[in-house]
Amino acid sequence: MIQEVATKENAVITIISITIIVLNMMMIIVLGIKNAIMVATMAEVTTVTMAEIMAEVTAATMAVITVVAKDVAAVGAGCFNSINI
Repeated sequence: MIQEVATKENAVITIISITIIVLNMMMIIVLGIKNAIMVATMAEVTTVTMAEIMAEVTAATMAVITVVAKDVAAVGAGCFNSINI
């Protein structure tokens, strides 16, 4: 009688232990997937953000270069006209 109760208790403890181990493994897998998704998302956000920043910087730089080129051309034309007068 006592032997049967002890065997049942051992079986229950074993089942509970296996359940805890399985749940822990599932949690580790879920955390791994979550981390992978976070890394991929951060990489994508960084890539898109850098692309946008580079586009803005390029556009701003091109605008400045255009203005400077026009100013230089205007000064050059003014000097040329002054020389010809």
